[in-house]
Amino acid sequence: MAGRTARRRVLRVTLPQDGTADGPAVAVRADARADLLAAEEPLGIRVDGTALTMTMRTPGDDVELAAGFLVSEAVVRSREEIAEIKLCDGVTCGHGDHSEAELGNIADVRLAPGVTVTPGARRNFMTTSACGVCGKTSIEDICVLPASPLSADQTRFAPALLASLPDRLRDAQKVFSSTGGLHAALSGCALLVSGRASFELVQKAVLAGIPLLAAVSAPSSLAADLAAEAGLTLVGFLRGPSMNVYTGAERLSL
Repeated sequence: MAGRTARRRVLRVTLPQDGTADGPAVAVRADARADLLAAEEPLGIRVDGTALTMTMRTPGDDVELAAGFLVSEAVVRSREEIAEIKLCDGVTCGHGDHSEAELGNIADVRLAPGVTVTPGARRNFMTTSACGVCGKTSIEDICVLPASPLSADQTRFAPALLASLPDRLRDAQKVFSSTGGLHAALSGCALLVSGRASFELVQKAVLAGIPLLAAVSAPSSLAADLAAEAGLTLVGFLRGPSMNVYTGAERLSL
């Protein structure tokens, strides 16, 4: 298990204050620097040796996370019904699953004597529009790459164009303007999201064959890792005249 943060190299791109998407090409600054990302890893939850589900999290307090999940989802009725929760991988848990040992962690739950899982609890948990891994029971299930590599897409993007997208997105989010409670994305060759770039969003962009994902907030460490492996250009902190390019900088016309 990694720590709560992860260090990555990033390309900090800054446009002149008068740079626009529709005007002539403008000189931009591009400086390589270190950046600190929130760590993101999958956590598999097993109950009495049987895989129950998986969730994504920042490592730390994983025992408490697993216990809270079991109670809140009515898998058990109280914390007294949980005898032990230990963190391990697929090998040290005794399940012999080397792929899970390499890709993530497992919360191995042992119930108290005489306690059984609440009937109907072994199910695929509700999947939301923001979750690409909810309901999966194997860590290996979440790592899916497209049949055709994204490197085959030779589309190039001007930084000034990317810098203009958050304003265009806000103009198109009429419901968000009145409620403050929705996410949105623009269609086309680049995907812009109004929150952070999580692993699930990168996974969806990759499988959709979209070569560039831009977010107004930060990516997670696992999102950056997957983007690098899949050949996706990942841009974060797209705000005003600047942005961080975490992977795939070759797609930007610098």
